[in-house]
Amino acid sequence: MTVNIHMHLVHRQHTDGKKIVEVQGDTVGRALADLVLQYPAMEKELFDKKGRLHGHIEIYLNAESAFPGELKKPVQPGDDIQIVTFLAGG
Repeated sequence: MTVNIHMHLVHRQHTDGKKIVEVQGDTVGRALADLVLQYPAMEKELFDKKGRLHGHIEIYLNAESAFPGELKKPVQPGDDIQIVTFLAGG
């Protein structure tokens, strides 16, 4: 099933500038895995060495936080996943 992933501005450098990437998957985790298959550089951006989401990454499903258990959340065709990155700086 096709799901849309809305890319945070800082990640678009890894998706050839695409704001939205169409992926396949029946859960958020499988959808993100398909994103990584299409754009391998996204793996380091999203996941630590144990395959967990980095602490500065927040996942929203249809504009609602998917926390907790975001990778296991089921998705339906046409759903929207938003990747939000918390940035620090001054």
